[in-house]
Amino acid sequence: MRPDFEHPIRQISTNVAYKSPYMRLREDRIVRLDGSEGVYTYVDKPDFALVIAVEDGGFHLVEQYRYPVRSRSWEFVQGSLPGLTAGEPESLARRELLEETGITATAMRHLGRLNCATGMSSQGFDVFVASELSHGEAAPELEEQDLRCRWFSRADFEGMIRDGSITDGSTLAAYTLFLLHTPPA
Repeated sequence: MRPDFEHPIRQISTNVAYKSPYMRLREDRIVRLDGSEGVYTYVDKPDFALVIAVEDGGFHLVEQYRYPVRSRSWEFVQGSLPGLTAGEPESLARRELLEETGITATAMRHLGRLNCATGMSSQGFDVFVASELSHGEAAPELEEQDLRCRWFSRADFEGMIRDGSITDGSTLAAYTLFLLHTPPA
């Protein structure tokens, strides 16, 4: 954030309207630039890590049922710590990769940090590329019982984006970072 930037919205107070083990819903009383007051409601969640596991010119993806959109979703490995806990991004990335796929990576490169829904959530995420992979057994969480892991060639992955099979915004944004940081294939 620029230090000379004047915030157009000033917080007067904050209140947790709802809390679960996964998120908080905050209601902040605010004052806008014109002096009018209002309420800004947003989801407050810990940051997560997203991992692009690269091997043999392709990617390891996971597919699982995503309840809020009532459909299955192919995406890069991603997750946060339980209990609204924040964690060190690379450690979290390694933990999620192992948990969801059984894969460990000798090399882990940080590509950048992104926000997932700036108009409605405080949550952000760090994007990593995992390489030099070793395969083992996955140990998914209870909510991930139906999780499947599969390798896709880069061409197949891009075809899935084109045909609408991949719709996860975090996966698509992370792939943009990957393309910007990786020489053409």
